[in-house]
Amino acid sequence: MTFERIVKNIDSLPPLSNAANIIQTLYAGGLENLDVSRLIRVIQSDAMLAANILKMINAPYYGFDNRIASVSQAVSLFGTSKIYMLVIHYAISQQLKADPSIYGFTNAQFNDVCNLQSALMLQWYSKVNARDARFLTPLALMMESGKLILANEVIKSDYCGEFRKGFNECENIQEYEMSLIDMTSYHLSALLFEHWNLEPRYVEILKSLDSKEEPEEKDPSKKLRSYKKELDVIRTAINVKDILSDNSIKKASNMVNEMGLDAEHFEDVAHKIRKSYIG
Repeated sequence: MTFERIVKNIDSLPPLSNAANIIQTLYAGGLENLDVSRLIRVIQSDAMLAANILKMINAPYYGFDNRIASVSQAVSLFGTSKIYMLVIHYAISQQLKADPSIYGFTNAQFNDVCNLQSALMLQWYSKVNARDARFLTPLALMMESGKLILANEVIKSDYCGEFRKGFNECENIQEYEMSLIDMTSYHLSALLFEHWNLEPRYVEILKSLDSKEEPEEKDPSKKLRSYKKELDVIRTAINVKDILSDNSIKKASNMVNEMGLDAEHFEDVAHKIRKSYIG
């Protein structure tokens, strides 16, 4: 299991589905030029994609009171940018076909982690900065994709038992990943995004998550540093070792407080999502 082998396997992955590629093209001209009617038709043309989107949107932790029964209703209520993230997330999961059992999860449970991270970003940060929340919510949904790449490599190796033991005992997931392949699974996510020509800014942000150090900020708006901190909060509260426990919520809340934001609001949202998830 080497970095070179992993990169080679990423480079050999086939394109995303036809529907996902068409939808990427629709979004390429910007949201203001998006043909919403055609978007709905493309999603409806792929029955499994449409069903999966409706299933994800109707999950209790997204906070909709009434059941969403159609693609057009989903687009209207959820918004076109968030629909895009669900399309790409589903397309990625279909291509990777990974077994996340090395993390102690089924595919459904791993998918829940991704959706919970997205829901927390959406519901917490929308009241802080709605524009940034719209930008970061799709990334929060898809940022753990690299763990599926790593899982595939581990399962194909003779390292499964040793990996599980090390993973269960480690205190910091990113440091453990670095000890294995000299990078984190977020860097693998970035390579996936590059391979499938997804949002270049997401690639930059994901690579910044590889390190505890503050990213070198070339953007005068200082956005990259801000994005990293916001995603750090999400992956502290929800990750493959700890899903919205009292401890992980408190650690994330302390980070929110250090950012000068309303920690009480964050905790309220996190506890609400946990309650919806547990049922």
